[in-house]
Amino acid sequence: MSGTTLDAEWQLLLAACSDRCGSEKSASLRMLLQQPVRWQALLALADHHGVQPILFQAVQSFKDAVPPAEMQALEQSLQTNVHKSLLLARELIRIVDHLSSLNLEVMPYKGLALAELIYHDIALRQSGDIDLLIRTDDFPRIRDAVRELGYIPQTHFSEAEERAYLKSGYECAFDGAAGRNLLEVQWAIQPRFYAVDFDMYGLFQRAVTVTVAGRPMKTPSPADLLVVLSAHAAKHAWSRLVWLCDIARLASAPDLPWDSIESEARRLGTVRIVCVSLLLAKRLFGAAMPARAERLAAADSASVLLAQEIQTRITRDAAMDVESAAYFRLMMRLRERRADRVRFLQRLIFTPGPGEWNAIRLPQPLFPLYRLVRFSRLAARLMRT
Repeated sequence: MSGTTLDAEWQLLLAACSDRCGSEKSASLRMLLQQPVRWQALLALADHHGVQPILFQAVQSFKDAVPPAEMQALEQSLQTNVHKSLLLARELIRIVDHLSSLNLEVMPYKGLALAELIYHDIALRQSGDIDLLIRTDDFPRIRDAVRELGYIPQTHFSEAEERAYLKSGYECAFDGAAGRNLLEVQWAIQPRFYAVDFDMYGLFQRAVTVTVAGRPMKTPSPADLLVVLSAHAAKHAWSRLVWLCDIARLASAPDLPWDSIESEARRLGTVRIVCVSLLLAKRLFGAAMPARAERLAAADSASVLLAQEIQTRITRDAAMDVESAAYFRLMMRLRERRADRVRFLQRLIFTPGPGEWNAIRLPQPLFPLYRLVRFSRLAARLMRT
């Protein structure tokens, strides 16, 4: 889609994602549907941004204005998502029940749990896999427990590599009988080099209960989720609308404890990231921005400038290479504290991972040398961009 003008399609998709009230949203959609729409381009755009179910929900009341073939394609997409969600729900319940029987506590987040918490319907959010938050110390037992259910880790580490990866990485992906990369077990929200050090034990303590396919389970509280989802979207440079839809709907909840949200964002040094997320939701969807967030953004002029830049990139479908110098500069600009920018740069340069371990095999006593391997590989990669 890059390089293609999609103004009408973008306007229609953004109106579909809008969280505005019923009559105002309906009038806007009706007006946009009266204009020429390249439906194949619109469906491809919605699929790319993970919002096909939301688009279907928005236009299903205007069947007279949607070509039958395209309406059928949207309905089929919704049914496919329902079937996938039910499969994932079955697997999620099987995994959670098995781990609970072993006294292992996990928290689903994103995916099905997020769909229930925010949309109150697992069919309205496209889900691709199962994401489980865990405590770091539980990883070896959880890894072995899900193996008993037929889940095989995609990456196999030595004992020394696993210990290092539990400190520097954040997730382990597993393949299951129903597909590749079906389960992701996460002991952190992001890799360590991003220098956003969430308190995972605190997330568990503040968790709330959500019911997925009839099974109650824990998930991060709405206040924690707003900060977590903003950090996740920032890591991906807000490249998909579904992440902003999640944030916009979550932020619109009337009883969110903004004191707690601001306090946690300040502790993590992610106030700017939260503000940019909310500003993007406001600019793209017309989402209401809470007064507390408005004041935070007004106090940080960089938030407004960054939101404008990122909005332009999103609407132009300009993908960002996450291993480029431009991406790393953006990650630094998103941090309001100099100390966090320095920590990000230091960790980025000197935190080795699977790429370094696969590039050269060193005996355990020489593991500290992997920092130099990391530095040289990163420098070489940046010189090519």
